[in-house]
Amino acid sequence: MKRRTCHDRPVPRVSQDQLDARRRAILDAARTCFARHGYEGATVRRLEEATGLSRGAIFHHFRDKDSLFLAVAEDDATAMAATVAQHGLVQVMRNLLVRAADPAEPEAAGWLGTQLEVSRRLRTDPDFATRWAQRSAAIATATRDRLARQRAAGVLRDDVPADVLVQFLELAYDGLVLHLAMGRPADNLSAVLDLVEAAVRRRP
Repeated sequence: MKRRTCHDRPVPRVSQDQLDARRRAILDAARTCFARHGYEGATVRRLEEATGLSRGAIFHHFRDKDSLFLAVAEDDATAMAATVAQHGLVQVMRNLLVRAADPAEPEAAGWLGTQLEVSRRLRTDPDFATRWAQRSAAIATATRDRLARQRAAGVLRDDVPADVLVQFLELAYDGLVLHLAMGRPADNLSAVLDLVEAAVRRRP
């Protein structure tokens, strides 16, 4: 009778849910690491410390550090586009303001850091800018579609071209991100967002 050894035992299969959970955990930890150290400062060693995984485990899910950062940024952009489509870009700004005001909310710093790092790489890395264009277009499209629905419903002002309103909201968003990232007071920003929202609505 042949004796079974440990080598005869079947290797446990990892479920897709487990793989997805591991990928999500890596993204969340990497987001914090990129926010804290920037893209260049988030070395593989720091990513290992942040995720609690070896480089082999990290890059089993992501080809390299650049792909990992792009995945973090795309994850944020996807969530942002979904919120824009349902509630509008001003709601994205309100959500960010609420998170930034809560010192117990670690996502705010990570999300802000990712946005600033994306902005920096768009200016300095043409290859990244090319890869990012599709995600940026998705957010702009979601904003235009939302505004078109509001205009059709009679909620949005119709004396200004839709593209101008999109640019206005995008500038407000970029300004809010920069303001919060610089650590400036956020005391009156809710009222400022009320003003931004009122500016795009049809006057009674």
